[in-house]
Amino acid sequence: MDQLPKSRTEPDGSAVIRVLSYNIRSLRDDEEALARVIRACAPDLVFVQEAPRFFRWRKHAARLAAKCDLVVLGGGATAAGPLLMCSLRVFVERTQDVLLPRTPGLHRRGLATAVVRIGGVRAGLVCAHLSLDRAERRDQAGLLLERLAGLDTPYGIVAGDVNEGPDGAAFGALAGTLQDCWSVAPWGGERTFPAGAPDRRIDAVFATGGVEVLACGVPAGLAGVSAADLTAATDHLPVLATLRLPAGAPLPGGRGPPPPGHEKPRAGVFLV
Repeated sequence: MDQLPKSRTEPDGSAVIRVLSYNIRSLRDDEEALARVIRACAPDLVFVQEAPRFFRWRKHAARLAAKCDLVVLGGGATAAGPLLMCSLRVFVERTQDVLLPRTPGLHRRGLATAVVRIGGVRAGLVCAHLSLDRAERRDQAGLLLERLAGLDTPYGIVAGDVNEGPDGAAFGALAGTLQDCWSVAPWGGERTFPAGAPDRRIDAVFATGGVEVLACGVPAGLAGVSAADLTAATDHLPVLATLRLPAGAPLPGGRGPPPPGHEKPRAGVFLV
C-alpha cells in the first residue's frame, strides 16, 4: 500500500488531518481489535456510527476514546448514535447534537455536529447514520446538508454510514454538493460492508470545496491494521481520509483565521 500522508500543521497554518469514519455496532464485537485499528490509523477526527446508546453509554464511549488516545467531542445517545472523537490537536469551538424527524415505525436518527479549529483553520463537522428507508434517507441527506451550511465555517467535513451506495439518491445528493473523497483520491480499499466479505460502499467521507483530498479508502494493509482485527472489530470496514485544509479562508464576518498557536481553551467545553 502507498504511504499515507501524516497529519501536520504547515508553516502557514494549513492543516493536514486524518479523518476516520467507522460504524462500531455499539461495541458488540471485539473492542480491543477495534481500538487497535483506530490507533493504527492515527486519526485527528473520528466519525463514529452506532455508538453505545443505552445504560452508561457515556462511560463506554469515554473508555473507547481513552483506549484510542482520543477524547469524546460530542454525540452518542443524544444524537441517536453518531459520535465524534478527536485528538488533543483539535480545539473545540462548539458542539450540537441534532435529532432528525422520525418516521413512525422506523429507528430515530440524528446528527453529531461540531465546529473545530486545527492549526490555523476552522471546520464544521457532521457525523451521520442515515435511515434504512430510501425515502427517509433521501430527506435526511437534505437536512444534513442544511445543517452543514448552517455551521457557517470555511470548510466542512461529513462522514458516516449512508446505508446505500453511490448510485442511491441520498448518496448522490451528498456527492452532488460535496466532494466524495474516495472518488477524488482513491487509496486502499473501496467496499466497506460487510466486513468479512465487503461487496458494497455504503460508508464514506465527504468534504466541501476548498478541502484538498490527498487520499481516502479502507485502510486494509496500513501498518498496524490486520485483516483479523478488521473482521473482528465490527461488521463494517472503516474509511480513512487524509485531507489538507488550506489556511487563509475567511471566517464568518470577513475575519481571517487565527494564527497557529493563538487559540485558547474555551471554558465550558465538556469532553468526557
